[in-house]
Amino acid sequence: MDLASIIGLVLSFALMIYGMCNSEFGASALPWFVDMASVFITFGGTLGAVLASNTMQGFIGGLKSILLVLKTPNLDTIGTIKQIIDLSNIARKEGLLALEESANTLEEPFMKKGIMLIVDGTDPELVRGILEAELVNTDARHQQMIGFWKQVGSMGPAWGMIGTLIGLVLMLKNLSDPDTIGPNMATALITTFYGSVLANWISAPVSSKLSVFNDAEIQLKEIMIEGLLSIQAGENPRVIEEKLKSFLAPSAREGLVEGGE
Repeated sequence: MDLASIIGLVLSFALMIYGMCNSEFGASALPWFVDMASVFITFGGTLGAVLASNTMQGFIGGLKSILLVLKTPNLDTIGTIKQIIDLSNIARKEGLLALEESANTLEEPFMKKGIMLIVDGTDPELVRGILEAELVNTDARHQQMIGFWKQVGSMGPAWGMIGTLIGLVLMLKNLSDPDTIGPNMATALITTFYGSVLANWISAPVSSKLSVFNDAEIQLKEIMIEGLLSIQAGENPRVIEEKLKSFLAPSAREGLVEGGE
């Protein structure tokens, strides 16, 4: 579980509830922030507009992607670099064909695919082209999910404003009836509130966290590509280690073991 996402979402929601109750009315003020007409206008309108902007499959996939921010991705950059260095030592001592046995023990399909291409004697430029094509398509799929939540973030406040306009029109049309002014004004204000909550409590954090996860995965696969091509080129394991260290922050480089001779 990704504790940062869970704690951040829960904490921001709790502080929002605290702000609602932090008055002379206390918890009795909470029902004032619940208005079903505003819910339908803001959340229903936003989801409908986002659905109209996507395919049904893309819409369902986008909604499901919110679960990804609650999980910590299995991205061990330092471990992957150590693994590449070990593979380079095997290739240096026993030859590239010896990597096939090592590939069968790997859990990462992207690295396994690259090693099998090398073992098969594929031209280095073709290996790079195949792996980078998969990298580009992985990024494109991730950007589609990130874009989904950015759409939600942009449409939420817009539909909140639509609800505000509806509430104001209803209020101004019935100024002669004092009993309708309060409910219509509440709809006008609460829809804007819901739109801001949807954009800043849900959409912005989800799209930002998905971007962080995507950047980390893309960087890890770039490390794999550079490492595997270096192995295929017959470079010294120490040289490969120094090359791959450049992907890491200085503080993270201490976790690497020294490359083999």
